[in-house]
Amino acid sequence: MNEQSCRLRPIQLGLSLGTFLLVGYLACLALALIVPDRGLHQPWLQFYPGFAWTPQGIVLGAVLSFVYGLVTGIVFAPIANFFGISRSG
Repeated sequence: MNEQSCRLRPIQLGLSLGTFLLVGYLACLALALIVPDRGLHQPWLQFYPGFAWTPQGIVLGAVLSFVYGLVTGIVFAPIANFFGISRSG
């Protein structure tokens, strides 16, 4: 394996993390609908500004979940590439 093949691609990682967080968000909402007395709404109020149990709030939370993952991947990949690739020479 050469050095280039070991590098993380920021956009690919960001899209993957964004999709992962979106699926997790939707799963948590589904759980909150199945078991409504568990207090799952509190994290949404803390991490998703503007979240409410309305169609607009749920869509906003979904968009924010994806954006948070996208930004995390775009920021993390170059940092991991910088520290993770051994330099010879």
